[in-house]
Amino acid sequence: MFSRSRFPLAMIVLLVAALALAGCAESDSDSRYQHDPEEGNAHSDPERPIALVTGSTRGLGEELARRLSANGYHVIVHGRSVARGERLVEELVAAGGTAEFRRADFLELAQVAGLANGLLADFDQLNLLVNNAGIGAPEEGHGLTDDGVDKVLQVNYLAHFLLTERLMPLLEAGAPARIINVSSGAQAPIDFDDPMLEQWEPDERQIGRHYAQSKLAQILHAKDLAERLDPAQVTINALHPATFMDTYMVRQAGIEPQTDVHEGADRVMQLVTDEVGTGHYFQNGEITHPHEQALDPDARAALRELSQQLIEGF
Repeated sequence: MFSRSRFPLAMIVLLVAALALAGCAESDSDSRYQHDPEEGNAHSDPERPIALVTGSTRGLGEELARRLSANGYHVIVHGRSVARGERLVEELVAAGGTAEFRRADFLELAQVAGLANGLLADFDQLNLLVNNAGIGAPEEGHGLTDDGVDKVLQVNYLAHFLLTERLMPLLEAGAPARIINVSSGAQAPIDFDDPMLEQWEPDERQIGRHYAQSKLAQILHAKDLAERLDPAQVTINALHPATFMDTYMVRQAGIEPQTDVHEGADRVMQLVTDEVGTGHYFQNGEITHPHEQALDPDARAALRELSQQLIEGF
């Protein structure tokens, strides 16, 4: 059942080229847009489980929102584009579901904390958290966010670390709850002496390294958190959903799709519906060995300590 898989550097660079367009997602309203508590929310049916899918206004996340809604979940749609988010909510409601949109830009940890605070105020529980939002390369080039974190590492990993930590009371209240980290087969070890990759030269190797490091961090996070949670209450797993899905991002990058978004959604839904345990990394629907650093408890502890330091104050 176990297999070992690596993406060569060329594949990582191509993958980043495809995912870089994620940074071009629409942002058509005030960057501080938050849910208005006076409007309430659409979750009026206590029998519906509640799911939050980050990055669900396009691509894999959008398809997952549709699947979860069809499976009876109240879906909290997240993204940067208010227009796309509200349009998806209208579609899900028209199809008989319940849904709402929450905006937050993961390049700002304050907005991630604001997202979490809003959900903590409005909900008593959360049954499913899909940490899906991600970028391959920032719109304005690599560098650090205003929070002092590598942009790709912050969006793909640290924002989700913060969100997961803050929403843990809701997840425990929604037990048995599940967390799914949407990672990748593109993985590179974290250099704890230079986690922001400030010493790397700006070449193709660096571009691939930013993305691959952030995706491995999601796997370390899943394995580390699984060891600290009661699996009867909350489970967490990571996966590589599919390679070069037929998304807008891949097509605009001029890359021929190898799979479609439905295949990727199938893989994620497997972790939603099946009894799959906790603390695993899945690829091609099977438990798979990730990069060896994810199997190192010292590395997992080091990443947790670094992450806690970076989110201090939020």
